[in-house]
This record gives sequence, structure tokens and C-alpha cells, in this order.
Amino acid sequence: MSPSRTPLRRREPTRRNRGRLTILDAMDDENLFAPHFDNAASWVAWRAFLAVLFGYPLDEPQRELFRQCTGREHSNSEGHHEAWMVIGRRGGKSFALALIAVFLACFKDWQQYLGPGERGTIMIVAADRKQARVIMRYCKGLITSVPMLAQLIQRDRDGVSDISLDLSNRVTLEIHTASYRTTRGYTIVAALLDELAFWPTDDSAEPDREVINAIRPGMINIPGSMLLCASSPYARRGALFDAYQRHFGQDSDVLVWKADTRTMNPSVSQAIIDKAYEDDPASASAEYGAQFRSDVESYISRDAIAACVSVDVRERPPLSNITYRAFVDPSGGRSDSMTLAIAHRDGDMSVIDAIREVRPPFSPESAVGEFAQLLKRYRINRIEGDRYGGEWPVEQFRRHGLTYEAAPKPKSDLYRDLLPLVNSKLVDLVDHPKLVNQLASLERRTARGGRDSIDHAPGAHDDIANAVSGVVGAISGVGVFDFEFWHDDRTWNGGAPSGDDLLWFLRR
Repeated sequence: MSPSRTPLRRREPTRRNRGRLTILDAMDDENLFAPHFDNAASWVAWRAFLAVLFGYPLDEPQRELFRQCTGREHSNSEGHHEAWMVIGRRGGKSFALALIAVFLACFKDWQQYLGPGERGTIMIVAADRKQARVIMRYCKGLITSVPMLAQLIQRDRDGVSDISLDLSNRVTLEIHTASYRTTRGYTIVAALLDELAFWPTDDSAEPDREVINAIRPGMINIPGSMLLCASSPYARRGALFDAYQRHFGQDSDVLVWKADTRTMNPSVSQAIIDKAYEDDPASASAEYGAQFRSDVESYISRDAIAACVSVDVRERPPLSNITYRAFVDPSGGRSDSMTLAIAHRDGDMSVIDAIREVRPPFSPESAVGEFAQLLKRYRINRIEGDRYGGEWPVEQFRRHGLTYEAAPKPKSDLYRDLLPLVNSKLVDLVDHPKLVNQLASLERRTARGGRDSIDHAPGAHDDIANAVSGVVGAISGVGVFDFEFWHDDRTWNGGAPSGDDLLWFLRR
């Protein structure tokens, strides 16, 4: 969302940087971008940021904003080629990044650094293409709104799909998903990384640091290239938090600019922000106050999960002398996957035998039929599952002669019970990379009342992890501290069971 555009008096253009057109001049020029910046008051902080980024002189109000938002006393007159923007939500990050991208694409000469047939790429990277398109659409809007710049459009490669835009000056604006595989091999004049705090971190197959490491070499031979990373903050981990810790308040070539929503965009209603703080202070302080959350942490380490994986074992065939259990995480077929996990008990161990995932879009009835066939191979006629859909999964599985029962515990409790088993290597997992990634990406959050919950990160999925934790819970029957009676004449009087008692219970 760009700041409000209520008409105010136009600023007079100020030529800087030895007479060359600056990005601030472009914002003030009636023939360029001035119509998009009518409300000068909404852009005061962004103008200060741009002046710092490009190494322009600062006036006193801009110096005060610089000290407030960077924790530094002295700006770099040479500007910065790497900047990290920790900005509250709706602070205008996407529009500001688009402005910088268009300025670099249209007003900088990159051809002198390009070889024959080579194009310089301005790479717009986000967690998915839909998110990256927001900045791309702003870019196309800024270019096409100026007749002089619109003439640079050489080929709109994907029409209205907002994927790529080729300019006649050998610059291409192009969107990418956050992948260290697909961002390699480009000559990059600028990389714009959007909402970086919500990319997968080190516990993922596509960690944020690896994506950035894949992008950097593409910029080495391009003097003046820029790496621009922007996001509202989230957990205290990942590349964004690491950059903040290392460079905020430090005299460094790397710029970290941290500001709440209303500092960057005063047109956002204070009443809306106040209501958000009233509903959930921890979330609002991150979303609007630009504070990294202290109530979110990783739940299960990747190393502990990897130690439980039977390498190269994708699935275990059914055996006649084993009793199997199953857990289903249903889905309506539009947004989430529908998953199934089958497992058995072997002494102390919970052994995962098979995993199935049907990705959306799909027919739920067909998915149930597919799962039913597999369940019958393992001689399973009763399954547990998530409470999703009320009677719908009960009825669908009943048509195949299967009894579906809702799990007695929510998935947060299932994840809680899974952790000690993983850490003790009492779970034997099949070699399923997506399962490992989902388990490693789980987060523990502390609510206002002090109660912990475990769930996937925003924008992530845990369908397979939920099915696996559910079937492990089904094998155990009940949580270790939740059983009301034991067999073999052992009873629990409500106190904490002893270590010997717990060992006996796990082996029963």
C-alpha cells in the first residue's frame, strides 16, 4: 500500500549529485513521478531513506530521521549498495521498492557492464509469485504512466501476467520465487527481496540465506548494483534478524533502516493500530511497531529430526504380523493438501510406514478413495483424524467401510507430545524431505495468557507433519502425562510418574 495521496503543495525540484537527475528529483518532476507523490507529508521519511541510500546530502529533519531509524550518527556520503528495511506493515515498502527499481532501470546506464547479448536483470523476489507481482505491478504502473518511459518497453513478455518486462536499454524487470536454484545464473543490477522475514529460514529446503548467497554472485561484476531487502519483522531468526543484529546502529556499508508503520506512512489510522495492540500486543508490535517478536521460537531442531530418519526408506510394506494405525488430515481440496500417515509400534519405537499427500486442487471424494485403498492394504478399518469438516470425513470414509474418529487432542498438543519422542530417537521416520521440512519449521508461540501453542509459520503448511504427529499419538494411545490408568495393575494417583514408570509405559 502506498502512502495517501491527498493533494498538498508541490515541492520544488532540487537538483543534486553534480547536476544528474536524482530519485528525489524524479519524485518532484511533473513530467515523471510527481503525480504519484501529491501528499508530501506521507513521504517525508521515505525521502530521508532514499537520500541516505543514494548518498545525497541530508537536511536537519532528515538527519533526525536517519538517527532515529538507523541508530547511527553519521551517514555515508557514498550511499549504500545493500540495504535492509525493517518496516511496519502498510508502511509503503512495496511502492518504495518499485520506485527504486524503476529509477535504476530507466535512469542508470548499465549497458557498459554487459557483454554481447547480455541483459541486466532487476530481480523481484518474494516467497511466491503472487506476492512478487505486487511490486511488479507498481513498476509497470510507474513506467507506463510516463510516456517517455513507456517508450522503453521493448517486449512485455507475459502480457498482463506481470512476470517480466524487457526494456530497450537491455534491462529486464523479472519476478522470482525465493529459491537458491532458480535465482542463479543471472546478471543482476538490483535484487529486491520482499517480506524476507516470512521466507523459510535455516530449517527449510530453501533457506533465506541460501537464496541471498545465490543472488550475490550475479551482482559482483556490476558496479553500483543494489541488494534491497524489505519486510515487516517476525521471529528473531533468519537473514533479516541477523542483518539487524550485525548492522543496526553500526557504522557499516550495509544500511539497516528500522521504522514503525506511522513513521513511514502517517496516513495509516492510529485507531486501527491501537485496536491491533489491544487485540494482540505481541503481533501488533511486530506488524506495526517493527519489533522482532520474542514470543516465537523454533520448536524441533532439524538435527534431531534427521537423526530419526531411516535414510533411503521411502515406505515400508505391510506385514501380516503387525497391527497398524492411521491418521488423516482432511482438506476441502482448494488450498491445503489432504494427508495420511500409517505407522506401527515396535517396542519403544513409533515406526512410520507410509505417507500420502494429495495436493490441491483435488476432489476430496477421490482423495478419500485413494486413501481407502492404501488403508485396506495395511488391514486398517479404523482411523483417527483432524476435526476438520465435522461429519464430512466421517461419512466419506464410512462409504469405504472405514470408521473415522476425531482425534481427542488438537494438533498443538500432538506436536507437544511428539517433541520428547523425537529428541529421544523413539520415532522412526521414513525418508520424506517435505515431512522433515515441515517438522523443522514448526514454531512455538506464547499467547497473552502465557499458554504455549505449536503451529506452522505464517504462510507455511504442516499437513504432513500433522498426520505424522497424529498417528504417533494414536499409537501411544494417550499423552504420557494424560493417562488415567495403566494395565498390569499399575495405577496413577495424579502425581508425576517416576522415570521407571514412564519407561514401563512406553514399553507396554
